[in-house]
Amino acid sequence: MTNESMDEVYRPQYHFSAQTGWINDPNGLVFYKGRYHLFFQHNPFGTQWGNMTWGHAVSADLLHWRQLENALLPDKLGTMFSGSAVVDWNNTSGLQSGPETAIVVLYTAAGGTSEESKGQPFTQCLAYSTDAGDTLTKYEGNPVLPHVAKENRDPKVAWFAPGGYWVMALYLDGNTYALYSSSDLKAWEHLHNIEMQGCSECPDFFEAPIEGDEGERRWVLTAANGKYLVGRFDGRLFVPETVEPVQVDFGANYYAVQTYSDIPDGPASRRDGRRIQIAWMAGGAYPGMGFNQQMSFPCEMKLMRTVAGLRLTRQPVAEITTLYSTTRAWGDLLLTQPIVLSQHDLLDLTIECDVHPDAEVVLDIRGERLTFSAAQGALTCLGKTAPLAPVSGHVTLRVLVDRASIEVFGNGGLISMTSCFTPAPSASQTVLLGSGAKVTSLVVHELNTAWD
Repeated sequence: MTNESMDEVYRPQYHFSAQTGWINDPNGLVFYKGRYHLFFQHNPFGTQWGNMTWGHAVSADLLHWRQLENALLPDKLGTMFSGSAVVDWNNTSGLQSGPETAIVVLYTAAGGTSEESKGQPFTQCLAYSTDAGDTLTKYEGNPVLPHVAKENRDPKVAWFAPGGYWVMALYLDGNTYALYSSSDLKAWEHLHNIEMQGCSECPDFFEAPIEGDEGERRWVLTAANGKYLVGRFDGRLFVPETVEPVQVDFGANYYAVQTYSDIPDGPASRRDGRRIQIAWMAGGAYPGMGFNQQMSFPCEMKLMRTVAGLRLTRQPVAEITTLYSTTRAWGDLLLTQPIVLSQHDLLDLTIECDVHPDAEVVLDIRGERLTFSAAQGALTCLGKTAPLAPVSGHVTLRVLVDRASIEVFGNGGLISMTSCFTPAPSASQTVLLGSGAKVTSLVVHELNTAWD
């Protein structure tokens, strides 16, 4: 995608949005030969939901995206709903036909959502690429998993290395998900069902190391709303260790979360082996624009031991530093009067504070207030509240600001708030206010656009 017409008043400048039309769920997140693939739910014909097609974009750095031709179009089995992608390194599917390892996609054909598919049920289908992900070809034997229950959908596939086979997490109905296994990505065996209260749609299922515990790993099952279970998986049965789904993000616009597959392991690079998540920032408003909706900023996720048990953290990927332009820093500030931090609309700022029990720290961001209250142990922004208690009298906030979004990460990413906003074009200032707090470190980075 070029940067022509990518400077509209509400156009995200370092979050992905389609050049035109509607987008929702991120799909098929896979890394292969230096490129991050971002497939996504897309309406190529308008700015409202409908005509579900898989759009496609690629990036070398998760910042600068090039939108390609649409990858999957509706057919007689249905419109193209959500799914995932993996690199079939061992050619278990037998679909590799040249020098490039096959990339295999599992997706939902949403029967009955178009005139062409009238009377068809929701089924799970396969597509594959033999040209490094540039194009996808639908498998002639579709569907690979016939209808199971109601509008079953959103297959997420992962490799289970000890058994040498694939595992699929699938949403069934209500709060119910299912796990399946396959040796070839074509024939699937049901393993068992899992209930996740308060959750539905868009499962993600992945294994993650526990930070600081050499060799210790757990499996994580997330739902569309980002709530998750942490547990052990022996290839047949997933046994959660968390009593109920844990909430990591408390913002207004965080949905259909999915993480990348096939980012390579290894100690040679800080980028190796990361678990990177992207969400659809559902429900944002972009008045007068020729596009609608955006993705969240890619975040690295880590599994940490905390006093509450095993928890995921979310932090913006390190690549964001390549967009930094101007940087200002302060230290040892007592919050007694307002401080204008920036007049820029693209920011990455971090505040570290020592706080008294009744302290309040406020950021006025282009007319919207982000408030931390020590007394309440809470962070509020854009009508939402997140629990955030000081640690030994200290609190850290990291805030990303784009033209239509504010994303907040508290205390190292133990909580986050992913939200959209529609500031007045004339509102430009970000101001720091508060009382009862000593700012030990304040760093404000102004960002360049990623469309240059």
